[in-house]
Amino acid sequence: MALKDLLVLVDNQPSAAARIAAAAQVAARNDAHLTGLYVIGQGPLPAYIEAELPESVRITQREVEMEQAQAARDLFDDAMRRFGLTDRSEWRVVRGHPTDVAAVHGRYADLVVVGQPDPRRERDIPVALPEDLLFECGRPLLVVPYAGHWDSIGERIVVGWNASREAARAVGDAMPLLSRAARVTIMAVNPKGVLGDEPGADIARHLSRHGCRVEAAHVTTEQVDPGDMMLNTVADESADLVVMGAYGRSRLRELVLGGMTRHMLQHMTVPVLMSH
Repeated sequence: MALKDLLVLVDNQPSAAARIAAAAQVAARNDAHLTGLYVIGQGPLPAYIEAELPESVRITQREVEMEQAQAARDLFDDAMRRFGLTDRSEWRVVRGHPTDVAAVHGRYADLVVVGQPDPRRERDIPVALPEDLLFECGRPLLVVPYAGHWDSIGERIVVGWNASREAARAVGDAMPLLSRAARVTIMAVNPKGVLGDEPGADIARHLSRHGCRVEAAHVTTEQVDPGDMMLNTVADESADLVVMGAYGRSRLRELVLGGMTRHMLQHMTVPVLMSH
């Protein structure tokens, strides 16, 4: 599948500009169309209380919402000009629950670009969270860290491989990026028997048949958390993108017991393409 139709979720967080730039970079490199989606969600007050507010207060509230939406659009339009996407972009403002709206609009895109939540900021206004969209959207996500800027995305890719259905889908979804990367490293952490005597060799062979410049590696350790081992590999390889399956077990079990998906969502240092 080619990446020809991308969607980026835009908000008023400080990280929005870098997220839009990351989406624009991927869109430009793949000659794709990019849609910016801004969701005006429900405020902190229950709807029945808001209905009792004076009309003047509600008018002021709507004016503030429109000002915030316009500020977000200004960021989006600026990025479209810088990346030469003015004629291949679209801006949408929609009211509703952020996750529900993003999930529906995301189903009509090849890839949804979303931000990693910043734990330092209070969530007084609902936002669409990556862990929710992974289950609701049905499309791969490119999760962009809340801190940092990236001169390249997809030049040097690390693939987290465990031979699961989710990992296989992530590799398939990322194929347009993998086939153009200068270097792809398959990393199997604490590989199980299903990966054979040479963990990662089978998927590396598959990728090589698609023209990927790929090599396989694996590591077994009980001293280092698997998520940290993946992040160490990202640093060692100077990678600018991670590709991995998400939530091979139930989300509740991973959130309670921990897991690679949860660890990467919390501690990612580069953009991560995830599929469920």
